[in-house]
Amino acid sequence: MLSIKNVSFNYKEKRILRSISVFVKKGNCLSVVGGSGSGKSTLLKLIFGKMDVSSGAITWKEQSILGPKDKLVVGHDFMKYVAQEFDLMPYISVAENIGAYLSNFFPKEKKERIDELLKVVELEDFSDTKVQFLSGGQKQRVALARAIAKQPEIILLDEPFSHIDNFKKQSLRKKFFSYLKSNSITCVMATHDKEDVLPYSDTMVVLENHEILVEGSPVEIYNNPIHPLVAAFFGDFSIINNIIYYSHQVFVVENSGLKAVVKEVFYKGSFFLIEAEYNTKTVYFNHPSRLPKKSEVYLKTTV
Repeated sequence: MLSIKNVSFNYKEKRILRSISVFVKKGNCLSVVGGSGSGKSTLLKLIFGKMDVSSGAITWKEQSILGPKDKLVVGHDFMKYVAQEFDLMPYISVAENIGAYLSNFFPKEKKERIDELLKVVELEDFSDTKVQFLSGGQKQRVALARAIAKQPEIILLDEPFSHIDNFKKQSLRKKFFSYLKSNSITCVMATHDKEDVLPYSDTMVVLENHEILVEGSPVEIYNNPIHPLVAAFFGDFSIINNIIYYSHQVFVVENSGLKAVVKEVFYKGSFFLIEAEYNTKTVYFNHPSRLPKKSEVYLKTTV
């Protein structure tokens, strides 16, 4: 188990994290979400041991994670950290980058391992390409493959798919997280993308004002958004009579006490997202067809 217990971190006089406690079982995935500057990346660096906690403790299987004050070489053999900078070797090939830390004593096994990982990150056709000639998204995929090459017990991911285009992102997520699960690799991921969280995470925490605002399973948190920040992470929402509703929970009826005026219409493929005004406040709802601007509608909520 990864244990983060009452961890706080200050940078000079500025508080970055306050009393963070969360536990992650072996093989599970924890997502850390929050606005810019909420401390997501800082928490990953503390778990990796790149920085020293100001107070509290971080352990893996009861082994303390030490920072620079107590450990000369940053990091631990059982843990890999994929930062947004990637830290690849640009003048050697994709395959060489992925296999950089694999043993050369078993060349056949090494090649098989590299080929396996190339398939996981969908870079089979770029095996011999030098990294300097890759796009940002391709480099990110190389960094992910290299991180799991030696089967770490824990992997830390900082916005792991942020540079990858939508044409590859969906299939890559499926393959990568499936690999982590099937190999019981514990994952802690900082992300701003709900598509990283809902299908693949066992637990999520939302950071706000330097501490945990809410913790639970993605299903629990999605279905019970206790704060506008939580709802905003998952999609468009409205606050009606002090209750938070996602746009799919508000719909048009023939008559009701909720009369609104259509302000904007956004095409979303399978539906239209309607922005309307109700009692001087903005509300959002989904509708199967385009509605005229300035038209009046009556709304009802599903809850």
